[in-house]
Amino acid sequence: MDARDLVRSVKAVGTAQGLRSVRSAWRRQRADAAGLPRRGAERARVPGLAQSAEPQPGGGVVRFARSSLRVRVTAGGAVFCGWDDAEPEPSYALAGGCPDADVRAALEPDKDGGWRVVSERVTVVVSRHGMVEIRTPGGVVLRRDLPPRWWDPVSGAEGTGARWVQRFEVAADARFFGLGGRSSGPRLRDGSYRLWNTDPGGAFEPGDDPLYITMPVQMVVADAGTHLVFHDNPWDGRVRLREGEEGAGSGHDRPGSCELRFDGGPLRSWTVVGSPARALHGWAALTGAPAIPPSWALGHHHARWGFGSAEEVRRVVAGYRERGLPLSAVHLDIDHYRGHRIFTVDTERFPDLPGLARELRADGVRLVSIVDPAVKAESGNPVYDSGSAADVFVRDARGAEVRGEVWPGESVFPDFTDPRARKWWGDLYTERSAQGFSGFWHDMNEPVSFAAFGDPTLPRSARHALEGRGGDHREAHNVYGLEMARAGYDGLCELRPEERPFLFSRSGWAGMQRYGGSWSGDVCTGWPGLRASLALVLGLGLSGVPYSGPDVGGFSGSPSPELYVRWFQLGAWLPLFRTHSAISAGRREPWEFGPRALDHAREALRERERLRPYFVTLSHLAHRTGAPYARPVWWSSPGDRALRDCEDEFLLGNALLVAPVLERGATRRAVRLPRGRWYDTASGEAYDGPGQVLLDAPLSRIPVLARAGSVLPVMGEDGRVELEVWPPAPGRSGGGLVVVDAGDGWEHPPVERFVSRWEDDRVVVERAGGGEVGYPVRVRGRVG
Repeated sequence: MDARDLVRSVKAVGTAQGLRSVRSAWRRQRADAAGLPRRGAERARVPGLAQSAEPQPGGGVVRFARSSLRVRVTAGGAVFCGWDDAEPEPSYALAGGCPDADVRAALEPDKDGGWRVVSERVTVVVSRHGMVEIRTPGGVVLRRDLPPRWWDPVSGAEGTGARWVQRFEVAADARFFGLGGRSSGPRLRDGSYRLWNTDPGGAFEPGDDPLYITMPVQMVVADAGTHLVFHDNPWDGRVRLREGEEGAGSGHDRPGSCELRFDGGPLRSWTVVGSPARALHGWAALTGAPAIPPSWALGHHHARWGFGSAEEVRRVVAGYRERGLPLSAVHLDIDHYRGHRIFTVDTERFPDLPGLARELRADGVRLVSIVDPAVKAESGNPVYDSGSAADVFVRDARGAEVRGEVWPGESVFPDFTDPRARKWWGDLYTERSAQGFSGFWHDMNEPVSFAAFGDPTLPRSARHALEGRGGDHREAHNVYGLEMARAGYDGLCELRPEERPFLFSRSGWAGMQRYGGSWSGDVCTGWPGLRASLALVLGLGLSGVPYSGPDVGGFSGSPSPELYVRWFQLGAWLPLFRTHSAISAGRREPWEFGPRALDHAREALRERERLRPYFVTLSHLAHRTGAPYARPVWWSSPGDRALRDCEDEFLLGNALLVAPVLERGATRRAVRLPRGRWYDTASGEAYDGPGQVLLDAPLSRIPVLARAGSVLPVMGEDGRVELEVWPPAPGRSGGGLVVVDAGDGWEHPPVERFVSRWEDDRVVVERAGGGEVGYPVRVRGRVG
């Protein structure tokens, strides 16, 4: 540790806590020195030559001289590949276990001593040296996995596990997306990306890596087709990407490549082939349907670290009401706790929290509580005493409770990989429910333990249950936030079985969508932070987490009125629409930025409320199909290379194209259009794609275009749902889907389908399958 590390630590968390973080870092370092097996001599290994094969349902096992490869194609078309006898389970990612095998897919000999598995949707070819190709049914190679390499510990280095590296190649024109929440993107350029959930220790900017949610999930998009690949391994790893280069017709293309390195754990992967929609549908089938947020959670949320009292909350809510600004929820940060102790209330500042919650709810505003995993380690703290008695906290290699430094001081950490700890934790939400909270945001669950130097988390030697298998923090770290979300979600389902839980989490892993969503974390206040906000939402959506959003205005500082308005306008079109800031940052109420900014924010809020039925529909469709609300513009046209490189606009569902303003002073912006006709929703003018148009973007609004033929549900002036229709192109038809939420329970309302078409010189809307339309219809856009 040098002086700069100490200064940075003290500046981040205060003098006393900063000095304690030095002690915590030294303690973690000593624990790992004593508790981790030393990595000694290692022996490199490759599969060698294929020697035999054993057919099994959906594929089989190919045995090589020094390894084996299990290939299984599921009934849904997903491909599992597991080396060294790796099976699909146990897995924290899979929901409901391994899916059934495709009984029609069979392992059969291939040329040159290799093997292949042929199925309806995908072909897998295994060479005699261990190279694996994923091909389309027509034989086009989508990905070529080169033979992996392991570094096995030799005598005297037991317990360290085998490190491994695998490299795969893709087409020269392919583009990479995903890997969880990345601040640069959504397209992932050449470079190295770490797979280790990390609190960056302050506000982050584009290019900072890693962040809070890292997943070994990639969507690869090329002319030949799209596929999603997931390496089911939660250990610390690194992904190195290199985009390919085309040889300008010379035939000497350089393929794109991806190299994965993991410090341990199984070498196993899942691949889903098809369109982007099919790939994410298959991903949701493997890892679980995204949770549907309660309908109120699709409105505007206001949060701040630093609400001083219940009276300040009342003043803020009254400010929204008096100015005619819709508000759905207020979030309370760690300062509403007593001494930052979780599951407590500072009764001096919040003397009647249940009464405040009832009062706000009568005005249509819900209270949401932050929940951190760290428990203050002090006798007399009921949460600590009950957890210690139940033996649910993480322990070190000697059996002592692992201690770390977090907001309440010296703290311990529940072991969420232990079913007993999850049940104990879920029961604690009874206290939050009694206080009147309707939803929860999980923070600091990477997990974080303040450290003046080194990794700000638990010792890697810390012991975890891992569902009874046993292991250490090297394997448990990345799934910690996922399993905390699972514990909270399951507890809330038991506590309030008639309501869908509302929960979103700063950290998580593959499958976290089963329990809720996420948000950007501590994004920096500035134009780069605004751009990073969009990258994070799109990247998480392509990793299977459709419900997310940024801290509007940024977390760390005071935005200018222009920046605040542009951020607010972006947030209004994203799934989670929440203002938030640090205790030391400027306020985030719209009226704090002057009358012009207030007017523009009011219009964005009104448009969000008008489109609430559309967001409800998207939430139910995400649950049924895995499709994100916010999608890259190439979603329906992955073969359009110009769209694949477009990162500053997005599709909201299938009907709308949103082009936020991400640069200071811009009042016009270029908008790239996918194929088809698009209407500027402000002017009604029609534009035909593919191509690019230059549209006005005054500070009062951002360009939003509607796809020709779209039928989307909106809220009418009378408070009833109506259908907004944008005319199809001449000679064409269109349509849309509507799901009307029946409430915040578990009902699954039907998906209503509507068709738009021309009849003589007018646009008509019909219910698919016949019957009355049942909603008022309003046609928009200029015709002719």
